[in-house]
Amino acid sequence: MSARTASDNLVRNYLFLRRAIGFLGIGLPFVLIFGKLIVDGGGLLNSISGYYYSGMRDVWVGVMCAIGVFLLSYRGYGRVDDIAGNIAAVAAVGVALFPTTPSNGDREDVFIGYLHLGFAAVFFLTLAFFCIVLFTKSDKEIPGARKPERNRLYVTSGVIMLVCLALIVLCGLVFDDATKSLYPALWLESVAIFAFGVAWLTKGGTLLPDRTVTPETPVTA
Repeated sequence: MSARTASDNLVRNYLFLRRAIGFLGIGLPFVLIFGKLIVDGGGLLNSISGYYYSGMRDVWVGVMCAIGVFLLSYRGYGRVDDIAGNIAAVAAVGVALFPTTPSNGDREDVFIGYLHLGFAAVFFLTLAFFCIVLFTKSDKEIPGARKPERNRLYVTSGVIMLVCLALIVLCGLVFDDATKSLYPALWLESVAIFAFGVAWLTKGGTLLPDRTVTPETPVTA
């Protein structure tokens, strides 16, 4: 295998990882919400994490662990990218394995719920860091023509995640039960996850590519 072929295969693998992470992120809220309606019936739950206590538990845990594995396998432009990917990977698995506190939880459930919140915060913050700081870099001396557009999308996605995270905290601290009946945390989490998925699909060359990405021309910075 030539050095060029090995390099092209490596780039294609990175593009696959980025796209896989993006598709999992975009699809997760839809699969959980509509899947639960089909499997269990009833209405919506208060948060994406709450679907752990529904018939969609295995899907929730499986997708978050898959995202964690992909992030652990991901390698970017340098050591900072690798560290950020590892942190996000551990946080994703932590979110899956330490569920949110159930409505009738005991003291142990509350403690596990705090761990869940901590992992979730680290997960979203690290992904926002990816979008705002790491994805806006380029491995080329002359970036592609659509790089400025992609950078704006990356930064917008990161800001959306940060705003949603702040509003979720605000909802938990300030809003009353009447407001929570509108499921603000569920929608905010869904928007944040969707934004993260869009950013990774863009990084994988699915959205806003400079040119058509084929096995012979794997691009997007």
